[in-house]
Amino acid sequence: MTQDDLARAVEAVGNGLIVGVPTDTVYGVGVDPTNIDAVLALFELKGRPSHKPVGLLAASFEQAAGVSEITGVAADLAQRHWPGALTLIVRPKVVLSDWVGDEQRRTVGIRVPDHPITRSLLEQTGPLSVTSANLSGAPEVMSDVEARALFGDRVAVYLPGACPGGEASTVVDVSDGRSVVLREGPVPIG
Repeated sequence: MTQDDLARAVEAVGNGLIVGVPTDTVYGVGVDPTNIDAVLALFELKGRPSHKPVGLLAASFEQAAGVSEITGVAADLAQRHWPGALTLIVRPKVVLSDWVGDEQRRTVGIRVPDHPITRSLLEQTGPLSVTSANLSGAPEVMSDVEARALFGDRVAVYLPGACPGGEASTVVDVSDGRSVVLREGPVPIG
């Protein structure tokens, strides 16, 4: 990745456009979570039903804690497994666009990916709403090349990279102070 790639991605996010990002699990597509038009475009791109909210990726524990309540059990899990393939369902501290997190439960999924390219982007943009780069219900793609073949110019910038994980993150709901595994994944929670 070049600094120009990164600058173009930062600019695209600022302009409400969709960017492609490699992660430690699967390749993703993301937008500014506070820009409702960008979030709607992300849902349209994937054909994602509105009842399936998207979560957030953050650059670091500190950045994640700035936008969500990560204390107690959540902080312990985050400190042990971030960066990594663990999504925590927590309470947001900030106002997010519709369909980012679960409005009724007042929760949002957040994680810090173990991928330096994406963390570099997140350091400059702040947390992004990111979901797997695929059509809703279809298999995830694993690289910028596969994502570009699927979405073409409907994604403004594709950051380069292949994703080694191939398995979606472990999801743990810690929003009420207990840990409840919602989806098994690469991070075992005992």
